[in-house]
Amino acid sequence: MITTLEDVRTLGNTALLRLPKTAFFCSREYPLKIEKLAYLWAMEQRQLGYCVLSGFHSRLEQSIFRFLRRAEQQPIVYVLGRGIQPFMAIDYEREIQLGRLLFVTPFEQEVVTVTQETANIRNQLIADLADRLFVPYVRPGGNLEKLLQSEGVRNKPLLTLNLPENQPLLRRGARLYHPPGLLGGTRLSL
Repeated sequence: MITTLEDVRTLGNTALLRLPKTAFFCSREYPLKIEKLAYLWAMEQRQLGYCVLSGFHSRLEQSIFRFLRRAEQQPIVYVLGRGIQPFMAIDYEREIQLGRLLFVTPFEQEVVTVTQETANIRNQLIADLADRLFVPYVRPGGNLEKLLQSEGVRNKPLLTLNLPENQPLLRRGARLYHPPGLLGGTRLSL
């Protein structure tokens, strides 16, 4: 897969690619009960200043992106399923100037629509760039489940939530995410 800067187009601080990165994936349709724990995970990432990598495509992923953007020092790598459009530099000027946001895409500017094919390529690029993954929910039989079964992903540390739908991930070695001790859990580091 594509993993070098020569193979992608970027907008923002490419030094973020040298940081340890946690990919955040969530199926488009998910049980609402996972939102609280996903936000606790995002709050922990903000507090610790960990770099979050995602396509920020599903509703929960988009919401987490907006939450992470509010942090002054939060490093974010946003991988697109389309080309980088001219307006993006203006819409995200502050985060780009502060050096805490990087857009990455394997697609030329002429690719303006996310299709299933471009989304699959984007997701594989995210998985390739990630050092570890946080996946609060995987819809059985969905595209995300297929991605997580791929060779390159199987050897990376993976955190998930304790849901019946995520049992296949747990059987393959995923670890359960527990919120920080503040709420009675214990922190699990990868």
